[in-house]
Amino acid sequence: MADEHKHRGRIFLHRGDLTQARAAWEAAVANDRTANNPRELSDSLGNLGNTCALMQDFAAAEQCYREVLGIQRTERNRQAIAHTLVNLGNLHIGADHPEKARPYYLEALDLLRALNDDRALGILYNNLALQEARDGQWEQAVASFKQALDCHRIVGNEEGLAVTYSQLGKCYLDQGDLVRAERCLNNASEHYIKLGNEPAESAVLRWLATVYEARHDLVSARRCLERVVALGRRYKLPEFEADSIRLARLNHPG
Repeated sequence: MADEHKHRGRIFLHRGDLTQARAAWEAAVANDRTANNPRELSDSLGNLGNTCALMQDFAAAEQCYREVLGIQRTERNRQAIAHTLVNLGNLHIGADHPEKARPYYLEALDLLRALNDDRALGILYNNLALQEARDGQWEQAVASFKQALDCHRIVGNEEGLAVTYSQLGKCYLDQGDLVRAERCLNNASEHYIKLGNEPAESAVLRWLATVYEARHDLVSARRCLERVVALGRRYKLPEFEADSIRLARLNHPG
């Protein structure tokens, strides 16, 4: 019966039916408790927590993750503990309490370093960097972004490189360092082109246009925005109208 509930939970989650997915995972959790199977219970609780987080029921998600963490600590599964700590950190970011995320991230960081889990480390360093940038800790944010890039390179995480280069570029842009911002954003654009992710490329080009406008390089800014508008039309991106107005103003200043 528990397996049936779990199967239904995965199907509903895949379909985006979060209400039905939650009900299925709650039933699976109840069955796993009755069967007294801690490992299966941990898995079901984790999936229930993920579903609650997607529903923005952060309190319920945190309760699930904390119970999962207790089971994992009892079993001394360091890899699983680290990933649950990251989930708890991400949860507090999603709930707009970033100050509560950092202790979870730092504990996870220690575990993942010991495990040499470079794929997970790349994602975690990126999360830390975003939090540091939000707090205006620019130097530390840049250092964390660079550590994320190193980890992504080790495991060949092309998407991780694209995302981190784009966010590091935005970090430099926010600081007014246009030279480094341009370099990072161009790197991000190249990685997104390689991945074939044109909507993400569009977001990067939008920032690049800002860099070029700040440098009064209107030819390059126009070239970026023309591509952005073309992609916005193709993919029906929500920024299409604003991008079109921006390009029109650039073409007809004053």
